[in-house]
Amino acid sequence: MTENKEVLIEVKNLKKSFGSLEVLKGIDLQVEKGEVVAVIGPSGSGKSTFLRCINRLDEPDGGEIIFEGSDICGKDADINAIRQKIGMVFQQFNLFNHLSILENITIGPTMVKGEDEKSAQEKALKLLKRVGLEDKAEEYPSRLSGGQKQRIAIVRALAMDPDVMLFDEPTSALDPEMVGEVLEVMKDLADDGMTMLVVTHEMGFAQKVANRVIFMDGGYIQEEGTPDKVFGSPENPRTQDFLSKVLNTI
Repeated sequence: MTENKEVLIEVKNLKKSFGSLEVLKGIDLQVEKGEVVAVIGPSGSGKSTFLRCINRLDEPDGGEIIFEGSDICGKDADINAIRQKIGMVFQQFNLFNHLSILENITIGPTMVKGEDEKSAQEKALKLLKRVGLEDKAEEYPSRLSGGQKQRIAIVRALAMDPDVMLFDEPTSALDPEMVGEVLEVMKDLADDGMTMLVVTHEMGFAQKVANRVIFMDGGYIQEEGTPDKVFGSPENPRTQDFLSKVLNTI
């Protein structure tokens, strides 16, 4: 961690079980403002649960999550206010199929934050232009490709002006040729200084865009460091084994 950077998220000894299945067994992590952290690891290692605990979609069983100086697991925490500052992009888009693209994007700012319709629409159109989809404002999700839907999902999260963006395997439901267009939007966000926590199977993205890579397995963070360190000279045998399989696939 660098001395002069602001810590946006601090996770201390985070635990989560589903019934008798212990998924997170004690996670400790700090995320600085403007940092891009890629979370990698095998399926079932707790990556998505970790992300969902950060915005309380899954309730932690123990530990602390300090976001912008406040413990968001405390009984006095206003989770709706917190979620306004934590954007989330899901694997399956989660768009409202009965609403137009413009309505999908403006519903949060107008209904939750009380923005007026006109300014919410202007902001939505600017964001759509940013991701190359300004011509889709009046379309419905069913008429879009998977890559377009995921770019809309990112725009919808950005329309709330979040301080951090969480991405839960945002490309895993996409056809291979659509992955690049979504990763390009995420790279642009990173270049603009957005704080991002990204659960991903896209090792190229983790290597090129992340400031830090975390390898999770068995409910713990097994290894973390710069992309060069984690991909180039991993120390943990489990990390070595995982990377040898995912990087050498034919």
